[in-house]
Amino acid sequence: MAIPILQSLFDGILMGGVYALAALGVSLIFGVMKITNFAHGALITVGMFVTYELYAALHVNPYVSLPIVIAFMFALGFVIQRVTINPIINAPSHNQLLLTQGLSIVLENLLLVMFTANYKSITLKGFDQAINIGGIAINKPKLIAFGIVVAASFFVYILLNRTDTGHAISATSVQREGATLMGIRVERINAIAFGIGVACAGVAGTLLAPMQYISPTVGEGFQLKCFIIAVFGGLGNIWGAVAAGLIIGVVESMASLALGGSWSEMVIYLIFILVLLFKPTGLFGRKTR
Repeated sequence: MAIPILQSLFDGILMGGVYALAALGVSLIFGVMKITNFAHGALITVGMFVTYELYAALHVNPYVSLPIVIAFMFALGFVIQRVTINPIINAPSHNQLLLTQGLSIVLENLLLVMFTANYKSITLKGFDQAINIGGIAINKPKLIAFGIVVAASFFVYILLNRTDTGHAISATSVQREGATLMGIRVERINAIAFGIGVACAGVAGTLLAPMQYISPTVGEGFQLKCFIIAVFGGLGNIWGAVAAGLIIGVVESMASLALGGSWSEMVIYLIFILVLLFKPTGLFGRKTR
């Protein structure tokens, strides 16, 4: 009985890392611009399709294609922010929500037109066999994904805390008007922050691509999960999102073992409701005026 529990725990931690990276993008965007990006799931799907096209057309290994995906997704996020998000940055929150939800629908339908609704997959030779350690089967794509997530999270930390751009992002997230008075180009910083958040979504999409089927609507499930994790960790709290992603990954995996796959989602939603009821700011969030 101990082996299945350990197997489930290990799988949950590995998958939770990918969730954490995806939710980190949601939390970063909210922390800087106070906008909840409901197009994040669709952007994860875009990252998956970019990875798939590079693999299918040019035979580029998904893990090798990561720099290309990051550059493309950052540029896409930068353009989206400047063209669509920036004009409504000071609009009521429901307008912002509707805009990002509309953007999600547009992206999904563009993918449907370009790639049809047929499911696609990436099969990597030599990655389909699990590593067996003490009776625990370790999925290679999940293990590689977790290592990349750790490296990406460390890179985001360095970027935000050790660079001038990162300091400008932090200043903008704390006090937009004050940052403007100090000479920071807030609109440009907003676009950079949104680009980084979208790049995180793209990396998550690349890491998920070898693990599951790819379709234009696959991001819908990840959208809700990313939002739950971001709220659970405290919206705007980067490391809260990382911790919450790992927790949700483990909870999902253990609930699937104990109750069955279809019930694991219900457990996550139940946790989400309890958090909203008893700690609306999230486990690591703080009250703000």
